[in-house]
Amino acid sequence: VQLQASGGGLVQAGGSLRLSCAGSGRAISNYGMGWFRQSPGKERELVAAISWSGVRTYYADSVKGRFTISRDIAKNTVYLQMNSLKPEDTAVYYCATAPGGTDYKALMSYDYWGQGTLVTVSS
Repeated sequence: VQLQASGGGLVQAGGSLRLSCAGSGRAISNYGMGWFRQSPGKERELVAAISWSGVRTYYADSVKGRFTISRDIAKNTVYLQMNSLKPEDTAVYYCATAPGGTDYKALMSYDYWGQGTLVTVSS
């Protein structure tokens, strides 16, 4: 299983970015998918997740109303649309996958991780 995250970069506060996570070796239609982030000195946190069925989504309070997680089954790709970005959103963003039937909102459910993509939001 491989996950390739991309789309990070430098953006001014208030701007937008869309992250992509292309998967291979595992069909995302059968697995929960999550986007996590980690900044220096902080623990990795779950930002957004989508259940294996695609019906349920989860967002951290800090990103609700600004970030949207979606997926394209045909492309086996998950996206994270990030709008109204703030300097505190600066972090390395990781995508990960969790087996169907596990709690897609729990860090411990995720067993495969992408390499991370850096998002930097300037003030």
